[in-house]
Amino acid sequence: MTHLVIATRNKGKMREIAELLAGMEITLLSPDDFAEFPEVAEDGETFEENAVKKARSAVVATGLPSLADDSGLIVPLLGGRPGVFSARFAREGASDGENNDKLLAELTGFPLAARNASFCCVIALCFPGGECLIFRGELAGMILDQPHGNGGFGYDPLFYVADQGKTLAELPSEVKNRISHRGKALAELKKYLFSP
Repeated sequence: MTHLVIATRNKGKMREIAELLAGMEITLLSPDDFAEFPEVAEDGETFEENAVKKARSAVVATGLPSLADDSGLIVPLLGGRPGVFSARFAREGASDGENNDKLLAELTGFPLAARNASFCCVIALCFPGGECLIFRGELAGMILDQPHGNGGFGYDPLFYVADQGKTLAELPSEVKNRISHRGKALAELKKYLFSP
């Protein structure tokens, strides 16, 4: 495999994936590298369904191996929400700030000790022959009552990682990439690609 399409228009995800796959002798391509690239409705009920759908669509459009992830925040107090709706929790097309505000509003009144959460990432790597491989990663944490830090994206400023003593938005990117749900899923992908 010499070329790999990363099927996301999310600049934050693209940057993280490129950093995590640095050093591999693979040219990474994004939707911007193609004259036409399909928009895919993320209407699956699971992260896996959405990731596979996006990766397969990219394979059909480009004829190249394609990688897509679907990831999100799972908050047990909210019945697992926002889950697959994490990027559009407040509304379709919501900003990170709007999603964070909605999350904080729904958690109002709950003590920090009860605000356990986890980030989940499912990566699908699909090939022109039809084969799709799945890689998963999770990161446990808790939701703070106000944002901290300016790094990362999405819910990172609210997501506190106890063993780091910081939110994901406060961590240097190399640390975040090593411990994050996406970093763990991509580490599994790299093991697969480099296994003898």
